[in-house]
Amino acid sequence: MSEYLSFTELLRDQVGAGLTAAHQYLAAAVYFDAQDLPELARQTYARSTANHGHAMRMVQYLLDRDVPVGIGGLGEVRSEFDSPRAAIAFLLDCERVTTAQISTLAAAARDTNDFLGEQFMQWFLGEQVDDVAGMNTLLTVFDRRGNLFDVEEFIRRELRDTVPADSTAPRMAGAR
Repeated sequence: MSEYLSFTELLRDQVGAGLTAAHQYLAAAVYFDAQDLPELARQTYARSTANHGHAMRMVQYLLDRDVPVGIGGLGEVRSEFDSPRAAIAFLLDCERVTTAQISTLAAAARDTNDFLGEQFMQWFLGEQVDDVAGMNTLLTVFDRRGNLFDVEEFIRRELRDTVPADSTAPRMAGAR
């Protein structure tokens, strides 16, 4: 196993990646707010909060397993985009990278017979399917509609629903 990182080492790294993703969505939300695109801003603020929650779920898992956790600095966060469509395309690419990271985590848990880790990662794999699909839908709407007013209206009409709390979600650190 010397050439491979262990599941817990990868998970600790993923905490930082999740916090970076939360800040990336926050930067995009501020960009959309500055462009007077309130529905896109609302969507990306919500995704920032969700990504922060994902990182805190990972922190809690590590704490529950009595694994040392350190919170380091963030990775690079992009705050300027050529267009709202370019911002969504960038965020979709970020989600695809996150999906690959989560898949690597699940595989590492499985390869080392860490059944608790593998079970823990199942929820995140499902989240990634939803996250990539959601960003892909937004990009498709941009490409079909072209008009920012129509995109905003689509989001308001089709994506406005509130999602009930997921009772299967792992517990977050700090959310007692």
